Amino acid sequence: MGTPPTTRTVRTQKPNRDYRLDFFRGLALVFIFIDHIPDNVVSNFTLRSFAFCDAAEMFIFISGYTAVLAYGPVFDREGIAMGFARVYRRVWQLYVAQLFLFMIFNAEVAYTLKFLYNPLFSDELEVGDYLQNPGETFIRVLLLQFQPTLLNILPLYIVLLLGLPVLILLIRRHILLGLVPSAAVWFAALLFGWNLPGFPEDKVWYFDPFSWQFLFAIAVSLGFARGRLPWPAWLPKAALGFSAIAATMMLIMTAHEMIPGFPAVINLPDSWFDKPMLPPLRLLSILALATLVAHWVPRDGRFFTSRTAWWIVLCGQNSLEVFCLSVVLAVMANFILTLAGYGIGAQLGVNLLGLIVMIGFGLLLAWFKAGGHLPASPNSRDFA
Repeated sequence: MGTPPTTRTVRTQKPNRDYRLDFFRGLALVFIFIDHIPDNVVSNFTLRSFAFCDAAEMFIFISGYTAVLAYGPVFDREGIAMGFARVYRRVWQLYVAQLFLFMIFNAEVAYTLKFLYNPLFSDELEVGDYLQNPGETFIRVLLLQFQPTLLNILPLYIVLLLGLPVLILLIRRHILLGLVPSAAVWFAALLFGWNLPGFPEDKVWYFDPFSWQFLFAIAVSLGFARGRLPWPAWLPKAALGFSAIAATMMLIMTAHEMIPGFPAVINLPDSWFDKPMLPPLRLLSILALATLVAHWVPRDGRFFTSRTAWWIVLCGQNSLEVFCLSVVLAVMANFILTLAGYGIGAQLGVNLLGLIVMIGFGLLLAWFKAGGHLPASPNSRDFA
């Protein structure tokens, strides 16, 4: 397995870093980009075709797990006030990124509308309200109520981080103090349809924060108790069985959509997979996959030192910037395919080009952080 070329070895990572988190977060960004391209044949081979969940659950789970690793020690080392300050500094960064991304997104859509003369493009990306009434709509953008297609996961993450300091203080006393209220809110949201108001008036948030906070809280609790929770002997096997059943069912349903004449063997209620509300099947699916990774994927696996894996790791380590770029690229891909047609060659081409740009951007950011040197991949000593 090779190592990316470097003029000298630059140790940019702290020892004992779990590169599985960076790799799978980077992989989630790749899946998000692919899934955001409409009618994309490649999206039939992302996580959503093999599990009851998709890259959104993957991203939020890893973000919650890594958030407590990053900010939990601050509360012990620098005090509660500084813990709040550091978390909310990140919240501000995410908020600015959301506004910046919206402006680029809107500029892309406005240009393509002028070029294509197709109002359906703005309807598809849900920015028609902004183009018709930018004054009021931009106020709603500032309030995170107006969330066009592709721009709804950062507002969710902002709200989740707003509650992170309180969650950390609760789980420091006892994990159940954080998990039990979180589970109660999740169940109530499913039962009563709780959600935050969106814009226009008849809309609500796509990712219901009252539901998705439970997945985030679980991830935070697991990150806080890292290595200290006993594994029941049956749990990995149960997770494997559940994941195998989910993969089989989703592959059958995907085959029905892809292959003409393939029988609809499985017909399950849409409410079982209602992504905005995070129903039990989706929650169990991502937790089962996390269990499988934790149990069977060693953190010191040689795969994570390979060239290909390290490129994905670097994307995961610069997740905010790479995510924002992926949204811009997804809109551009939609524009290109609208012009060129949705032939298989064109689809494969825009997917490949987008992934190359994302990986190149991740390498550029890592190069900059390393002081102008190409980053070296980790070696076995990093896992000691």
